[in-house]
Amino acid sequence: MTSRISHTTVDSRNAYEQSAWWAKVLDMSEDPADPNLPGHEECMIFSADGRQRVLFIEVPETKEIKNRLHFDLRPIDVTRDEEIARVLALGATEFEDHRLPDGRGWMTLKDPEGNEFCILRGDLEVSDDYAPQ
Repeated sequence: MTSRISHTTVDSRNAYEQSAWWAKVLDMSEDPADPNLPGHEECMIFSADGRQRVLFIEVPETKEIKNRLHFDLRPIDVTRDEEIARVLALGATEFEDHRLPDGRGWMTLKDPEGNEFCILRGDLEVSDDYAPQ
C-alpha cells in the first residue's frame, strides 16, 4: 500500500490574499466552480493539469519561527536570478542569499506573510533535477 500527497496546506492569516499571491508566483489558478473570495477561510489553487494543489487555511496565530516545511522553486523558462527579480516585484522579500560565485546556490525569500521559500537555479541552468543547486 502507498499514499500520495493530495495537496500541501499552508497556515495563513489571510487565505484569500495568500492564494492570490502564490497563484501568480506558481502560475496556478482557483477552481472556477468554487472560486476563492475575500473572507474565505480556505482557498485552494491548482496547477494547470490539476495534479498540484496548495490549500491556504486561515489560522489565528501568527508565524513566529522558521518554517518546518517550505517550497523550493525551480524556474522553468528563466534563470534563477530572473525569477528572483520577478517574485521580488510581486512582493516577496529577500531573506538569505546562498548564491555562489560559480553560479550554483539559491536565494531564500519570504512571501507577504513571512513564510520562507527558496528559488533554485532554473531548468535553463541545470541539466538534471538532481544536479547540485
